[in-house]
Amino acid sequence: MFRHFLIAALFWAMPGLSAADEDGQMTTLDTLDSVRGWEAVGRLAIGRFAFCTGSLIAPDVVLTAAHCLYEAGTGARISDADIIFYAGYRNGRAAAERRVKNSVVHPDYAYDTALNAKRVSSDLALIRLAQPIRQSNVTPFGTDALSRRGAEVTAVSYGRNRAEAPSLQQGCHLLDTQEGVQILSCDVNFGSSGAPVFARDRDGFRIVSVVSAMAEVDGGKVALAAPVDTALPELKALFDASDGVFRRSLPVVRTLPRSEGASLSGAKFLRP
Repeated sequence: MFRHFLIAALFWAMPGLSAADEDGQMTTLDTLDSVRGWEAVGRLAIGRFAFCTGSLIAPDVVLTAAHCLYEAGTGARISDADIIFYAGYRNGRAAAERRVKNSVVHPDYAYDTALNAKRVSSDLALIRLAQPIRQSNVTPFGTDALSRRGAEVTAVSYGRNRAEAPSLQQGCHLLDTQEGVQILSCDVNFGSSGAPVFARDRDGFRIVSVVSAMAEVDGGKVALAAPVDTALPELKALFDASDGVFRRSLPVVRTLPRSEGASLSGAKFLRP
């Protein structure tokens, strides 16, 4: 259960991971050598000022957080025409730049004013690029499950005060999985929305979740992430069935009844 958590969404005009804590090392990937292998992680420019992090899971498919595709003030869905993906962006250059053809959010996701476990666990979206990225140095990441408590993970994100290069935080750990939400020791702050969380196996790094929100527990910061293993097949099916035509509409607003809110053991959710 969630206990003594202060939770907030991470979408902000200048998003990012905060300074690393004792459980992780932060590295800025601002050189050609340091960014090598991470070029499939990129910056999503959203509208004129906002951005999130996204990652390629296919040459023409970007995985990110669903709430990145909504206007924070109005709750309206952002037009795909107002989103650009910059793969491997650093210091004003990108390995590739692509416009967006269409996008879908997880069918269980609702952009409402109440942050809760269901919203975080379904905070996933897929974006189809207008043209695939086939550069040899931009290799899409595979996905996997992460269930072992204590497993080490790595997060890559663009962020506030580090908007010009991605930051890599290694040595984070899976503290627990509660109500379908991964609780990670990664130290995040406003804006890390959509950041891929990786686990490493013999074949390399695979995405296991996407950063959705942050929380405080017992005075310490944790990250809340949406696992991809169970949600992605359903999201891909919806994505493949989409007709590629964006229809701008207001999201469904869902209000938590008191009884359902109480099931989270007194968790205090903050507005995004």
